[in-house]
Amino acid sequence: MNSVSRRNFLKTSLAASTLAGAGALPLTAEPVSKATEVVTLGRSGMKVTRLAFGTGTNNGRVQRSLGQDGFNSLVRYAYDRGIRFFECAESYPGMHEMLGIALKGLPRESYQVMTKVTTDNGQEPQAQIDHLLSISQAQYFDILLLHIQTSPNWPSETTKWQDVVLENEHKKNVRTHGVSVHGLPALRRVSDDNWTQIGMIRMNHNGAVMDAASPNTWGRGDVTEVVQHVQAAKKAGKGVISMKLVGAGQFTNRDDRKAAMKFAFRNAGVDCVTVGYKSREEVDEAIENINLAYA
Repeated sequence: MNSVSRRNFLKTSLAASTLAGAGALPLTAEPVSKATEVVTLGRSGMKVTRLAFGTGTNNGRVQRSLGQDGFNSLVRYAYDRGIRFFECAESYPGMHEMLGIALKGLPRESYQVMTKVTTDNGQEPQAQIDHLLSISQAQYFDILLLHIQTSPNWPSETTKWQDVVLENEHKKNVRTHGVSVHGLPALRRVSDDNWTQIGMIRMNHNGAVMDAASPNTWGRGDVTEVVQHVQAAKKAGKGVISMKLVGAGQFTNRDDRKAAMKFAFRNAGVDCVTVGYKSREEVDEAIENINLAYA
């Protein structure tokens, strides 16, 4: 395979990053709030709204339960509110297809799509990327992440995937890339990994379902160390996207959801966050919670 070498990639990534960005919001969009403001993800140059629309609540079961028409309506409502960044993953069954249908007809340059691929299931990288593009009815993904990396050796264990992702950037099937980590052993490698442009890291104010010594914990994570690694990644020029802002559904009190947003942006300093929704009220609340975090 004529793949782009890491050396060439690292030499050219900064120059190429100026090509990555978001289209201007249509004139019909509401005035930009902090939640829907466009931010740049580190040196990748990728521009996204600060709040993303997640499709993986309980691995997508919540979104799938809306049915295609209900999901379409919710995606279009979020889009009209100014959310222009949509998140999906191979491990959310059916959601690539549903999201592709929901976004059909909208100007492609007006929104960004991030997907995450599983690297340990024996799939051939190129075949899997082609499959996800096909079922999404997409010409390209704006961001592609290597999903749920848990090993401290993931940078060396995923070189095959890394090379294929770079080749797809060369072919313009992917615009930028990174990693989604689970557990402190994997998180500790994000800031110093030269291939990684964007890191997806779990974050909230009390450690609910955050990174700990074991990657499989669903208890409390080490908030202090996670924040240290977020800040180190930012210092190294990485973009940081956070998830678990509602503690995987544990935060039934809105005060906790507001505190989580404030902590993510004001204390940890993440660039943007993704939240899964099942109703317009949840979209509105997430927007308001980010605006309150910056008030």
